[in-house]
Amino acid sequence: MNHELVLGLGGCVDYEIAWDSRVLEDLVTLYGLKAADLDASVPVTDERSLVASVLAFVRDGVGGECFIASSEIVEQFASRFTKRITLGGTCVRAAIAMQVLGVPATVHLVSIDDNVRRLLPRTVRYVSSATRDTLDPHLIIQFPAGTAVRAGDIDIRAPHPNRIIYTNDPPNRDLVLADDLPDALSNASVFLVAGFNVMRNEALLRERLATLNVAMRRIPPGAVVLYEDAGFHDPGMRAIVREDLTRVDVHSMNEDEFQHYLSRSVDLLDADQVVAALKDSLTFAVARTVVVHTKYWSLAYGDDAPRYREALQGGIDLASTLYCCGDGFTLADYERVCAMTPHAGGRDFSQLLEARLGDAVCCVPAHALDVANPTTIGLGDTFVGGFVAALSRTMRQPVTLSDRDMPID
Repeated sequence: MNHELVLGLGGCVDYEIAWDSRVLEDLVTLYGLKAADLDASVPVTDERSLVASVLAFVRDGVGGECFIASSEIVEQFASRFTKRITLGGTCVRAAIAMQVLGVPATVHLVSIDDNVRRLLPRTVRYVSSATRDTLDPHLIIQFPAGTAVRAGDIDIRAPHPNRIIYTNDPPNRDLVLADDLPDALSNASVFLVAGFNVMRNEALLRERLATLNVAMRRIPPGAVVLYEDAGFHDPGMRAIVREDLTRVDVHSMNEDEFQHYLSRSVDLLDADQVVAALKDSLTFAVARTVVVHTKYWSLAYGDDAPRYREALQGGIDLASTLYCCGDGFTLADYERVCAMTPHAGGRDFSQLLEARLGDAVCCVPAHALDVANPTTIGLGDTFVGGFVAALSRTMRQPVTLSDRDMPID
C-alpha cells in the first residue's frame, strides 16, 4: 500500500467562511469593541475576543494560527457567515494539490469522520491513528486586500490579503502516531513532518518526537525529510522540537514564521536584510538547509541549496495556481500559471542574492500575479505539495556519472 511520498502528521476538517465586513461591524457593535481592544495575541476565550483577534490580523494584513478555547466558539462564529466545509492540515492539502498533477501520496491522519471519507480523493491513501470518529473543525478566515471594517472608533483596512486559522483540535493536539507509520516510511523517498505546532503539553510532545525519531529509522538512505513550520499555539514548544527532532534535511517556513523567529520585520526585497536574516536562521533551524517561501520569491539556504531549485519552482507554480484559480484548479490552469512572467522585484532580488551568497543559496522569483479575488487559504500547504512533487521528480531522474564518479578498473 506504500507510496514513495509520505505526508504527515495530521489532517482536519475546516470551516472556511466567506468574508463579510458587515457581520464583523455588527459584532463590533454588539460587543462594544474599541480600537484599543484589537490584539492578535489576545487569548481567544469567547466570541468577543475572537473578533478582537481577527480584526487585529486584518488591520496588520498578516496571517496566523491561534488556539481557541472551544469548538463551540467556532460553530457560533461560523454560523453567522456563509461557510464551506473542506479538508485541511498541511499534509492533506498538499496531497490534494499534488493529485491534480497525477502525483500520489500517503497521508498520516489522527482523526477521521464522514467529511474526511467524502472529501479525501481516492488517489490519496492514508494511515490513521484514529480509533473513533470525531469532528473538531478549524475556523479558516480569508480576507482580501483593501477590505474595510468601520464601527465605533474602529476604522481599519487590510493592506494585504491573508488568512487566519483558529483551532481547538484534541486529536491533533495529542498527535498520536499510527502503528503502521514505520512501515509506510520504509519505502519513502520524501517524508513531510508537520503538525507539532498545535501541541501544548511538553511531556507529550517529547514522547511523540521520540516515537517519530524511532519510526524515521525505517526511512531509506537518500530520502529527504522536510519539516514544514507553522504558528505554534504555545511558543515554548518550538524549542522542544528543535532540541528533540532528528533526521530532518530541510526546515521550511513562510515569511510570517521566518520573521516571527527573527523577532523583527524584514524587507523581503532588501538583500542586506535578508542575508543577515538567513545567517541568523542558523540559530533556530532544525536542519542544515532552510527554505523560506514568500510572496516575492522562495529560497533554499544552507547545505546543497542548488539541489532544490526545481523543487522551489514546483512549490511556486502550484501555490500560484491556487492563488489565481482557487481550490478547484485544473492541470490546464496549472500549465497556464507556470508560463506566467516572474515578479520583477523578485527576479532582481533573486539574482542579487545568488551573486552575494553563491552556492549557499538558491533563490527563485515568484510569478507576477494580479488577481482580483485571490485564494490565500492553503497557500503554504500547496507550496509544500508542489515542492515535494517536483523534488520527487528530480530524485527519480537518472544520475549521470562524472569522471570523478566513474568506477576505477
